[in-house]
Amino acid sequence: MIQNIIKDKPTKLFVAITAFFVANALIAECIGGKIFSLEKLLGVQPANLTLFGETGLSFNLSCGVLLWPLEFIITDIVNEYYGPKAVKRISYIAVALISYAFLIFYMAISFPPADFWISTGTANNIPNMNDAFNSVFGQGMWIIVASIIAFLVSQLVDVTIFHKIKKATGERKVWLRATGSTVISQLVDSLIVVIIAFKIGKGWSWSTVLSISLLGYSYKFLVAVILTPVIYFVEKRIENYVGADTARQMKVSAMQND
Repeated sequence: MIQNIIKDKPTKLFVAITAFFVANALIAECIGGKIFSLEKLLGVQPANLTLFGETGLSFNLSCGVLLWPLEFIITDIVNEYYGPKAVKRISYIAVALISYAFLIFYMAISFPPADFWISTGTANNIPNMNDAFNSVFGQGMWIIVASIIAFLVSQLVDVTIFHKIKKATGERKVWLRATGSTVISQLVDSLIVVIIAFKIGKGWSWSTVLSISLLGYSYKFLVAVILTPVIYFVEKRIENYVGADTARQMKVSAMQND
């Protein structure tokens, strides 16, 4: 049986996609605690926007947004070739493993540090390695809960919208179902994260919540549109790998497994 699994190209492809999907999500969660300036990265002046009465807003984004668009592209690819049940399965796996990772992080934080290790970073201007470690891996519980819930809900929204559009358009208009499902699910993701982590967790005003959410979403929306051609590139690579006939059969089976 194991030999059949190893030799079956669609199965090997699914395993590889699942591994990358989970790894990408976990990395995004780990680097999400750093906030970067998009304007500084691009070498332009801060936007200084005003939204919902909030002034001086700029594109200060979590580093996690660099990787999340890839998750939605992967979701669309899996939806196209394996169906919504497969998308839900890899999403549940990712959530379970992210939760497990954060549990291990908190266990590591709780362990008493070795005395010699605390000062090992002084040469690099890190006076206390234990504080630095705790700061990097000890994200607030509200942020952890928010990111996990937002990830799962947005994945389910994405898969639902994608499949409804595909039922209406058939094999045509890949760009419509890929981009349409992504831009809506990204909005859901942005709102849930900020509402749970900062409205509920920190008592932010609704004007602040909406303005920060829309700023983050505008970046995600733009990236989703820019990355649309990647869907066509990946589909072509999959067709070359498994063969045109097999790829066609996979798409038909994906629709039947709704």
